Order: sequence, then C-alpha cells, then structure tokens
Amino acid sequence: MSYSDYVSVTIVTYNSGRFIRRCLESVLAQKYPVKEVIVIDNSSTDGTIDILEQFEDRCQIVYNEENIGFAAAQNQAIALTSGDWVLTLNPDVLLLPDFIQSLVDAGHMDPKIGAVCGKLLTMTSTFDIPVKPVVDSTGIYFNPMLRHLDRGSQEVDNGHYLNYEYVFGATAAAALYRRQMIEDIAIDGEFFDSDFFVYREDADVAWRAQLMAWRCLYVPYARGYHVRSVLPGKRRALPPEINMHSVKNRFLLRIKNISGDLYRRNWFSISTRDVAVVACCLLWEHTSLKAFWYLARNWRRIVAKRREIQKRQRVDNEYIASWFKYSPVSKPAPRKMVGVLSSSQAYRR
Repeated sequence: MSYSDYVSVTIVTYNSGRFIRRCLESVLAQKYPVKEVIVIDNSSTDGTIDILEQFEDRCQIVYNEENIGFAAAQNQAIALTSGDWVLTLNPDVLLLPDFIQSLVDAGHMDPKIGAVCGKLLTMTSTFDIPVKPVVDSTGIYFNPMLRHLDRGSQEVDNGHYLNYEYVFGATAAAALYRRQMIEDIAIDGEFFDSDFFVYREDADVAWRAQLMAWRCLYVPYARGYHVRSVLPGKRRALPPEINMHSVKNRFLLRIKNISGDLYRRNWFSISTRDVAVVACCLLWEHTSLKAFWYLARNWRRIVAKRREIQKRQRVDNEYIASWFKYSPVSKPAPRKMVGVLSSSQAYRR
C-alpha cells in the first residue's frame, strides 16, 4: 500500500520504571516509521525519570510537576503531536514489530474508521510471556448494565479472533486514532475527558465516537502484549483512589452519552447494577462515596458536555442500541477490505 501517513505515539508514565524501557524500545523498533514519540511523565518518584532521560535524544519527554491524571496527560501529549494518526500507548505494553504497520494499513480502508485496535495478549509484570497465550483485549464492548469490558479478556488464545471486525471501541492501552476523528469528537478542546482522571476514559471516547458516526476496526494481525493490573472482580486489590474514580466514571459515562431511548431499553439492567454499586459504597467501600460528591459539585459542567454530545449525534438510536448486549458484539468488515488486508499481510510475511 502506498501512502505516507505520519504516526505519532503518545505515552503517559507514572511510576512506570518496571516497564517503560522495554515499551519504548518496542516502539522505536517498529517497521513502520514513527514520526514522533511524546512521553508525559506525571511526576514519577520510582526511578522512571532516570530511564526516560536516556531516551531524550529519540523521544520528546515532558516532566509534569504533579500527577494530572492519565486523561489530561494524554491530551497534553496529543496537543504536541502533528501526525495523521496518534497511537496512545500504556507504558506496560510491548508491541511486536508489525503492530503499527498493520493498524495503519487497516485504517486506510475506510475514511470513517476513526480508531483501530489489535490483539493484545497478557504478560507478567516482568514482561514474561505465558507459554499458553491469553487474550487481554480485542476491543471493548458494553453490556446492558453499562459495564464496559475487554472482548476476549482472560481467554486462552486458541487461534480465535482472527477476523477483521468492527467493534465498539479500542482500549487506550494501545489504540490508533485518526487525527480527523480526534478533532471532530473533542469536547471543549479535550479528546479524553479530564474529569475521568484515570480509567474508563477510553470507553467514553468510544461511545462518543460511535454517536458521531466513527467506526473502530479490530485488526487480528496487529499484536502486542499488555500487563493488565485492573480486572473486573479484583476491586479489593486496587487502591481506594482508583476504585473511587471507577465509580465516578461509571456515572460520568452515562450522564454524558446515554440517550433516553437506550435507557428505556435497558433500564432494569442499568438500575440493578446501580443499586449494587451504591450499596457497595454505602456498606463497605466508603472512600468511593466521594465519587457522588464530585458529580454533584461539577453537575452543570458535566451536563453542558452532555448537551454538546447529544446535539452532535449522527447515528440513529437503533444502531447505538445494537451494541449493548450481554455477549460481545462485533460486525464483520466488508469482504473487499478483508481481501486487500489479507493480501497485504501475506506479502509482508
């Protein structure tokens, strides 16, 4: 395929000393030429800065004086980029050499593809790869309870998820976003909503993008590895601050993006989950009650964002509702697209 799209890579670090060297080395070893690598450090104290200093000749490093959160720091990084595509990357991700090439090839097949994601597999915190590959993510999906989950998470990879498919969205751990989409769906100049601080900000982007008629394509031959530290069912092992943001962001997602039609279709499932979340906060996880105070304190600003998003909806309610199922939803890519991409993949091999 002949094109000369520029790709920018953005990484946010916070006490990521265990991972960041290997991550950056995998980015710099990509077969597709990367225009720029922007790293924002959110005031790390674990030695991350010492490692980043060794890459200052090959990457643009910004050292923040305080932790402003993942979402705001990613926006800070994106503002410094000039590529046609932006690859957001977690520091605990290791990319195989063809990862970016495969994503860019796929993104060129349809101008309405605003996000592209690959197959992420799990690895340990020491970057050891399991003998039996286990899936980390092949895109994200929502269920009727408004839980967003990673498609295929923790499944043994037996050679499935091998089709090019449209999915609801991409995990920002390794997502390629089209510049045009970034600019189109931004609200008040923000791509990622800084109110989220950390966690679920990629689900918010995915939902907003779907409302505004952008699509996300899953590319099976773009592969990488990810150290997953946050999994459903493991809340008790997480810091209270992370759990508070998780609760806050669940309701932020809904306030901003849900339509009356989608709520009407799934009100029982949504309400059941809400009761469970609120009861958990009241009975055990008292530190997460701060989430509701945050929402109340910032209600006017959050509702203003909702008005802007709903005003810019370009798809019908039936289409949006089709994505909210208990089983992961995916939609096949056109045969012509698959044929061209498969030929390209075979040629590179």
